[in-house]
Amino acid sequence: MINIFAYNIPFISIFSLMIAAIITPLLPNKNRLPEKLSCYVIGFVALLSAYLLYSLTADNASLTFNFPMGHFPAPWGNELRAGPLEAVLALVFCVAMLLSLTGNFSSTAEDIAPARRQIFCVLVNLLTASLLALTYTNDLFTAYVFIEINTIAACAIVAVKESAETVRAALRYLVMSLVGSGLVMIAICLLYDLTGHLLMQNMHAAIEVLVATKSYLMPLTVSLALITVGLAIKSALYPFASWLPDAHGSSTNASSAILSGLVLKGHIFTIIKIFYRVFGLNVIHFLRMDTAIFILGLLAMIMGSVHALRQTNVKKMIAWSSVAQVGYIFLGVGLNTVAGIAAACLHIIVHACVKPMLFTAAGGLSNAAGHKKGLHALMGTFYQNRWAGLGLIAGACSMMGIPAFAGFASKLSLTLASFDSPVIIWALAALATSSVLNALYYVPAVIVVLTHDKKNIAHSAPNVTRLYKVSMFIFLALNFYLGLFCVPLLRLITRGVNVL
Repeated sequence: MINIFAYNIPFISIFSLMIAAIITPLLPNKNRLPEKLSCYVIGFVALLSAYLLYSLTADNASLTFNFPMGHFPAPWGNELRAGPLEAVLALVFCVAMLLSLTGNFSSTAEDIAPARRQIFCVLVNLLTASLLALTYTNDLFTAYVFIEINTIAACAIVAVKESAETVRAALRYLVMSLVGSGLVMIAICLLYDLTGHLLMQNMHAAIEVLVATKSYLMPLTVSLALITVGLAIKSALYPFASWLPDAHGSSTNASSAILSGLVLKGHIFTIIKIFYRVFGLNVIHFLRMDTAIFILGLLAMIMGSVHALRQTNVKKMIAWSSVAQVGYIFLGVGLNTVAGIAAACLHIIVHACVKPMLFTAAGGLSNAAGHKKGLHALMGTFYQNRWAGLGLIAGACSMMGIPAFAGFASKLSLTLASFDSPVIIWALAALATSSVLNALYYVPAVIVVLTHDKKNIAHSAPNVTRLYKVSMFIFLALNFYLGLFCVPLLRLITRGVNVL
């Protein structure tokens, strides 16, 4: 049996971050105290998540447990559920969030006015709390509440830079996110009307009865389609990703890293839980939603890379690359097998570690080039900020699927998972094509950064802080660890999917 402290960790984690969001506006800006508090709290929650993972995987421990919120029974009760997969994702999300903040600590001071830094910290705490809530929640009502919190905080974290470009991008992001939220709300109302439940397991049992008796299949299909499209919009699945490049490309470096590496993943994991825990793989296949998701995943893998090829702004190129990587995840989900979902979850973890590193590296290189974001303006900047250059090179190798890097492990697992699927030819063709397209825009970017430029080298090198170096070193270490030692992690993820 799991001990009482570990049993309370999901609630403590979310509650600690919500309390931090309340406290940070009350702290003075002296010595950047609000930002330091946010980092300390997120680090504390990361340690709690690591202990929870250890407790869940220890000998004779229960693999999962439910934590009721309050004393209300089904169908009105709010409930959290924790297992190995949830604990791993919570740990990765917290570590990636912490590194995104520490790695961009100095650039945040330049991009955000002092009066707005407290607001930025509030938004970061709310985003982290919403990510953990979406990871742990076991009922659709709580999921919807934190989807809305996530939406407001994510849009505000774009606009916090306070420029005309970021405000326009944030408003566009907000409109698209609200459309997605509205579709999710309608779908949840339909599902509650059909099943009379909000808790996921209870809803799953009721849906199985409806499908077995062939009752209300049309409204059931409509609700599944609405919730899938709504969360696909918020996950930036092509063709619903037009808002993403401007939002990620114009915001601060820390905001770009958080939005691309983490915020998208919370919504994607919510889709996975709804597919697996609410509807079940058999029902998803019966309603043909796996085919639709698979096709959209293939389209995203190709079109995201095609759009990235056309970019001259390095941050927008990386943002469009995220669209392609989201396609990889949905391809795994569309395989509709345990192996496919496990591979998709591994790619979530890989992308959550690699993409913040890429945005942090791009920010460091841009600073070395005099805050220019154009790709050609970064020529020779590797020699002025070698840590940022190494981060870009390692991230590019990972996204291309070079062996020993993190992306290779997740792409290999997706390839192996597709062998058990009747759509193996399409999956392998898309994986190969997308990897080649990734190389077509990442290799030139690496060459530009490594090419000597007398103008840039003549300038004095920017001050690279110790915090930036430490953050980038940990990012690089995670990248190689995931690439070289992914087998135990994939086994753990598979165990988590089996009890999801």
